[in-house]
Amino acid sequence: MTVHVAHSRFAAQNPARLSIPPLLPEPRHELGAMRVDRVARHLVAFLPTPDDLGRLIAAARVDLPDLAPLATVQRVLSINPDSVVAIAQRHRFDAADPRGEGFVACLMLNRAGLAALQAGTFDAAEPPAALLAGQHERPAAIYVWAVYARRRLAGGVGLVFDRLSSPLYRGVDFYARAATPEGADLLTTLGFAKGGGANGLLYHFARTPVPEISPPYDSHRPGLSGVSVAVARSFEDLARVIALRAAVYMAEQACPYEEEFDGNDLSATHLIGYVGDEPAGCLRIRFFADFAKIERLAVRAEYRNTRMAFALVRAGIELARVKGYRRLYGHAQKRLVGFWSRFGFRVFEGAQELVFSDFDYVEMLLEAEPHPEAIGIGVDPYVIIRPEGRWHKAGALDRSRARAVTRPSVDGQLAR
Repeated sequence: MTVHVAHSRFAAQNPARLSIPPLLPEPRHELGAMRVDRVARHLVAFLPTPDDLGRLIAAARVDLPDLAPLATVQRVLSINPDSVVAIAQRHRFDAADPRGEGFVACLMLNRAGLAALQAGTFDAAEPPAALLAGQHERPAAIYVWAVYARRRLAGGVGLVFDRLSSPLYRGVDFYARAATPEGADLLTTLGFAKGGGANGLLYHFARTPVPEISPPYDSHRPGLSGVSVAVARSFEDLARVIALRAAVYMAEQACPYEEEFDGNDLSATHLIGYVGDEPAGCLRIRFFADFAKIERLAVRAEYRNTRMAFALVRAGIELARVKGYRRLYGHAQKRLVGFWSRFGFRVFEGAQELVFSDFDYVEMLLEAEPHPEAIGIGVDPYVIIRPEGRWHKAGALDRSRARAVTRPSVDGQLAR
C-alpha cells in the first residue's frame, strides 16, 4: 500500500496510496518529541468499525485509485486489529457513530517479515499472513503501510504512533518507503533515516529499546545473579527437580521414596528456582478441570534465607492464572498455614484435614482474579503451541510458518 501526501506523495512499497498535507517548513517534528497531548486536544484516534473502514477505503480510493483492496485490509485486520487506526477531528467525533476522516495503516511484522522487508522480498500489496504478528504477539518491526490524512489530520499520524507505544509495541522500530521527494521529506521530518534494506531505499525510525520483561515463571537466564525461576522442559531439568526433592523430603523429612515420587511427576508442570545458576528449589503444579493444585514446594536448606520460596509460589500462581485457572488448591502442612495465607490461600469452609508421610495437612484454596492475558480458545493459535511457560515468545513452530506448505510426506508418497 502506498501513501499519498496531499500535493505530494509518500509511498510504502507497492501501489496504494496515503494522503497527508505538506508539513510546515519550520522545525522538525520527530516522532519521539511530538507533543501528542496538544494534538489530542484537536484530533481523536480510534479503531474503525467495519462499515467505517469500508467507507474510509472507498473515500481514499477517489484520490488513490491504486489503494490496496478492502479485502486485503480486512484480512490484515483479522490477523492484528491494531493495524488500522482511524483519525477524526475532535469537534466532529461522536462515539455513538464514530466516523473517521483519515487513517494510518501499519503492518506488524514478525522476525521473518522483518527479514523479508530488509531483503527487499516483502510483498506489501498482499502481505503474507506468515510474516505478520498477531495482536498479542510483540512484533519485530512496524511497517508504515499507508497513511490517509489530509490537512488538519496530519498531526494524527503522531497520535497514532503514540498509540503504538503500549508495553507490547514500545521500543519496536518503524520502517517505511518513500516514492517521491515529498514523501522522503516527510519521513526525514519525522526523524526517519534512509539507507536500510537491500536496495538502500528503506527508511528506518529507531525507537529506544525496552528491556525485556519476562514473566516470573520464565525469569531465569544463565549467568544471572540473584533468585530466578524457570519451567522444567528437559530430562536434565527433571533430574534437578528429583535431586532437590530427594534432598528436602527424603533426606530431611524422612519421607519414603514411593510416597515422595508418587507417579504424578510426568503429568505435571515443574518450576525450578535458581540462585545464580545453582538449582535451589522447586514447585509442582497439577491441572484439573476447574482448579490447579500447587504442591511439592521444596527449597534446599542453604537457600532458605533467600526469597526462593516466595518466588516459586508467586511464579506458580501466575503460570496457573495465565493458563486460565482462577481456583488454586493445595494441602498445607498445618505449621505452614500462615506462609500460604500470605499469597491469598485460605482454609475454606468444610476444608478437610489429612495426614500423610508423617505430617498433618489441611486443605486451602486461593480464589484468584482472572488474568488479563489468559490463554484460551480464540487467542493466536501459535501461542497455544509454544513451549510451556514461553507463551510470550515466538517459538520454533512460529518460525516454521514462514516456510511454504509442501506436505513433504504426503506429496512424496503421491509421487511414488
